[in-house]
Amino acid sequence: MVTEKIFDNTNVAFQLKNDSQLERAYFLFKMISHQPLVRIGTAATNFALKANLPVEGLIRSTVFDHFCGGVNEEDCLPVIDKMYGKGVSSVLDYSVEGKESEAQFDKALNKTLEIINFAKLKEAMPIAVFKPTGFGRIDLYEKKGLGLKFTEDEEKEWNRVVERYDEACKLAKEKDILLLIDAEESWMQDAADAIVEKMMRIYNTEKPIVFTTLQLYRWDRLDYLKQLHEQSKTEGFKLGMKIVRGAYMEKERERADEKGYPSPICKNKQETDDNFNNILTYILDHLDDISLFIGTHNEESSYLAMHLMQKRNIAINDNRVWFGQLYGMSDHISFNLANEGYNVAKYVPFGPVKDVMPYLIRRAEENTSVAGQTSRELNLLMEEKKRRKI
Repeated sequence: MVTEKIFDNTNVAFQLKNDSQLERAYFLFKMISHQPLVRIGTAATNFALKANLPVEGLIRSTVFDHFCGGVNEEDCLPVIDKMYGKGVSSVLDYSVEGKESEAQFDKALNKTLEIINFAKLKEAMPIAVFKPTGFGRIDLYEKKGLGLKFTEDEEKEWNRVVERYDEACKLAKEKDILLLIDAEESWMQDAADAIVEKMMRIYNTEKPIVFTTLQLYRWDRLDYLKQLHEQSKTEGFKLGMKIVRGAYMEKERERADEKGYPSPICKNKQETDDNFNNILTYILDHLDDISLFIGTHNEESSYLAMHLMQKRNIAINDNRVWFGQLYGMSDHISFNLANEGYNVAKYVPFGPVKDVMPYLIRRAEENTSVAGQTSRELNLLMEEKKRRKI
């Protein structure tokens, strides 16, 4: 394994934060570390926004500015440029969730196309992203995945979902921008996977442009990857794989329990970690066929990836391997990796404050449920505060 513990370097980690931003980050993670406070804060924020109380300014100056780049693409430019000055690229993520109408799905597509065009003009943005439920209704994905017969209207609606994917992937190929397609709940994922596989067959013939996402708290993903890998070799296309641990664990387990089917989620954290590291190893062993985006806030998995790259003589800046973290989190991983010369990109969420709140609330809830995540952030921030006082 890589012996030097580079992630302890808080000077590099927080080099872009001034003292007041450091204090704000410490305050936010302190709040997030208390589950009851997160629940109360979430309820109060939702109420205030629904009642149109004047709280957007407060949200903007605290949690929003810490976890989001801005309200639109131009608003994100100072963040993008500052990070790129330290070797960290940006993936602009239009984080408006929970929309259900065709007009809103078309708006999400247009926003994705705008971001791809915008990315082409910025060296700091080699990657774009979208969510499957940004392009179509979750119920429609579920029905398709179950193989249930569509009505005539649903068939038209589904064809439009596929067309949206195609428009985005086609432009990404044309502009030579990597396109990550996020994963969501397991009950809609089979249908989304089928579309992404179709896009890979069309647009990944020369090199990976379209990337699917594997949520590795799911115990079935290694088999899925191996099967898809065999198909890609037979049919002559490349795979793009973004790997993450996953974001819907409680929801997945509750639904499996309620509907009486086996949970798709690994039994415990150790199994999830093993699954993540096994798939990470598998992909790095087949880098000629599969490009990799490692979405992780886990130090051990990051060290493992560095170790495997070293062992297999994979150049640290090989464009087939990227590391990624969320903006506002795990700066000790992102900036220290970039400082060593690895390819690193931050997911930078943006959108109107009110529309991005469901994303921010999920971020806060996830932080309280991931053991050790928040305390690690707090310890590092405290270390940097102490270092600056010396």
